[in-house]
Order: sequence, then C-alpha cells, then structure tokens
Amino acid sequence: MLRYFSYLIVSLWLIMAIAGFWIGPQANEVQLDRLLSPPGGSLMFGADELGRPLLERVVLGAQTSLFVAVGVVFFSFVIGTAIGIYSGYMGGWTDRIITKVIDVFLAFPGLLLAIALAAILGPGIENVIFALVVVGWVGYARLARAQTLSLRSREHILAARALAVPTWRILLRHLLPLSLAPLGVEATFGVAGAVISEAGLSFLGLGVQPPDASWGNMIKEGTRYLLVAPHLVLVPGMALMLVVLAVNLIGDQWRDYLDVRSRQSNR
Repeated sequence: MLRYFSYLIVSLWLIMAIAGFWIGPQANEVQLDRLLSPPGGSLMFGADELGRPLLERVVLGAQTSLFVAVGVVFFSFVIGTAIGIYSGYMGGWTDRIITKVIDVFLAFPGLLLAIALAAILGPGIENVIFALVVVGWVGYARLARAQTLSLRSREHILAARALAVPTWRILLRHLLPLSLAPLGVEATFGVAGAVISEAGLSFLGLGVQPPDASWGNMIKEGTRYLLVAPHLVLVPGMALMLVVLAVNLIGDQWRDYLDVRSRQSNR
C-alpha cells in the first residue's frame, strides 16, 4: 500500500511541476477582494495575504522544488561519482589527498555550510543549487570510492589493466556500471534532501524570493497569519511533507530490493 502511495505522490508532484508551465500571470496578481480567503468555492486551497490563489502558488512551488532537486542531484551525482571512482581506483597519494578534502567538507554541518554559501552568494535559485551541490557531492564521492575499492581487484578489472585498457575506459565501462545501483539509491535520498533544504533556505530568505513561488517562502509568509488563516501554512507544508515522505519511501523500497540478503530473508 505504501509503495503505491509513494509513487502516486511523486507522480502528482511531477504533474504539478509540468502544469506550472501553463499557469499564467494570475498566480501573482494581487486581488484585494480575496485576501486570506479560506478554501472553498472557486478557490480550492484558498488565497494568500495578497489574494493570490494558493493552488496555483503550490503548483509553481512544486515546479521550483523539482527544478532544484533535479539540478542538485544531477550535478552532485556527476561530480561526486567522478571524484570518488577516480580516487578509489588510483589509490596512493591521490586517494589520500581526495579523502582529506572529503573529510574537511564532512567536518562542517551540511545545512549550515549551505546557509553560509547562500548568504555569501545572495538569494536566487541558481545560488541555492550551487550551494547545495557544494555540500551534496561529498556523499556520492564517499559511496563511489567505497564501491570502487571493493571492485578494483576483481578479475575483469585486472584483465583490463593487463590488456593496457585506458584508465578512463576502465572507469566508465567497468567500474561505473557496477556502482550505479547504490548510487541511484543515494540519489533518491538526495532528491528528498534537496527539496527540504531548498524549502529551508527559502524560509530563511536565502533561496527563492517572492513573487516567485517556493513552498519554503510560502510557509514563511503564512506564519504571520497562522491564527487567522492556517491554510497558508498547512497547504504548502503538507505538500512538502508528502513529497519528502514519498521520495524517502521509494528510496527505502529500492534499497531493500537491491539488498540480496533482505530479499532472501523475505522468502
């Protein structure tokens, strides 16, 4: 049941993000006659403090969160995987230097480092993606390095080296495909982390800025009217919670499926 629920929520998230391209300027139009309107009638989710329809704002927020999540996970995956596989395969002083760099990044709390970078770079969706990539590549690098260390002594790798196959070909054709499964699970959890991190930065005023919609800045704006219009916080908050929960559930399912010992114990 949870499997279908999680895939349904993620599908709705993707549909909302695509539907955001067809939302016109009415999502940002101020309508004084609908200030803080509760849900009902033509306003399914009500209106915010400027009379803007909350449904359209939530859809645009879904588009923002998906764009940030895909951007952060893609660049973190590519950078971290390339560094980790190269480090694990080369070994020696190259591996020691890269490991020390990774340890330096791990010495700082990830979200605090992202907040510091976003504060230095200034608000904006591009700066949010950059700040989260600087923090996020480390996890992929560690996992890719660990996978490479366990794979580089296998027979087909040793045979490729004996045949003088170029290093880049060994990394791309022999090591990377065998490391994609655990890295894919890590990417799934990275999507959830990116969504909630973007919302957190936007809530602090360091991410997406109004009038652009983000679930984080919608929650921030709604906290001032929490007692008189709780739907301003509940609607984007529920959307954020459901998406993060669904993505994490999918990641758990994929991890259990790829765990051979778990599948054997369930038989």
